[in-house]
Amino acid sequence: MSKMLKVIEVIAQSDKSWEDAAANAVARASKTLKGIKSIYIKDLQAKVDNNKIVSYRINANISFLLE
Repeated sequence: MSKMLKVIEVIAQSDKSWEDAAANAVARASKTLKGIKSIYIKDLQAKVDNNKIVSYRINANISFLLE
């Protein structure tokens, strides 16, 4: 039998980096989803305050295996 994946879109944020925001997205999604296979980062954003980056945000697709 062939396997099928489902894709969801998420937005995640971090005060450290875009990589940390991606890790946060996967960690949070794994609380309710099983069989996560990949994350595709669609968009990167950063919030700036007083000429400094204060937060990093990603818009991503997470794919997971349907049972």
